Amino acid sequence: MGLKGFLLSSNFIDGGVTGVSMLLSKTTAMPLSVWLPLINAPFIAIGYRQMGAAFAIRSAAGIAGLSGALAGIQFPDVTPDRVLTAVFGGFFIGAGIGLAVRGGAVLDGTEIAALVVSKRSHLFRVGDVILVFNIVLFLAAMSALGVEPALYSILTYVTAARTLDFVIYGLEEFTAITIVSAQNPAIRDRIMRELGRGVTVYKGYGGLSGAEQDILYCVVTRLEIGKVKTIVAALDASAFVVSHPLADVSGGTVKRAALH
Repeated sequence: MGLKGFLLSSNFIDGGVTGVSMLLSKTTAMPLSVWLPLINAPFIAIGYRQMGAAFAIRSAAGIAGLSGALAGIQFPDVTPDRVLTAVFGGFFIGAGIGLAVRGGAVLDGTEIAALVVSKRSHLFRVGDVILVFNIVLFLAAMSALGVEPALYSILTYVTAARTLDFVIYGLEEFTAITIVSAQNPAIRDRIMRELGRGVTVYKGYGGLSGAEQDILYCVVTRLEIGKVKTIVAALDASAFVVSHPLADVSGGTVKRAALH
């Protein structure tokens, strides 16, 4: 829906390998349904070696299904408005890729390539590789499609990336909160009792005073951040609170604990 209902008719592209396939389909006689599996095939082979047969089979099936849908299913051209096309096209693409990732597969081989490069070179992280890849892609799109379609394509990519994050992590995206307060025992008790979250207590020293004090550390979902801050403010309005999103959480007690 994102590709045929929005982007293709407006001459926009997405980022990653999908964007490369779309750009090639616009500059050659071969359709997108053919380019997608062709361009993704080498990355699936890399994924087979790096992540196993099950991952490669799921990804190949997902890409084949996408190509088949592009070739055989008719979608309406939803809107001629370019802003709506970029936003909602990106939304549908991000949702589709996110559902594939949650199923243990990919519809775009860029992430596989970025992971391999980052493992072999300590100079580049996965995000750096994907960023450089897409910068080159959108510069090429400016030459092939024109500046305006390329700029709208960047908007599409940003929307797809945000939707992808939400579909993968959803409301369960975790945030770490560090609390320094004289009322730490009461704060810890209320967080554990009212939210059912585990709290880690570790020792620290004031940089100015040198006094030893307890520091609280807990991991909550984005919906619970406000509740934690409300609890802290009610018990100690001058408490020092720091929160930051987490890229990944594993092990420990990150689900609600059943308190009795």
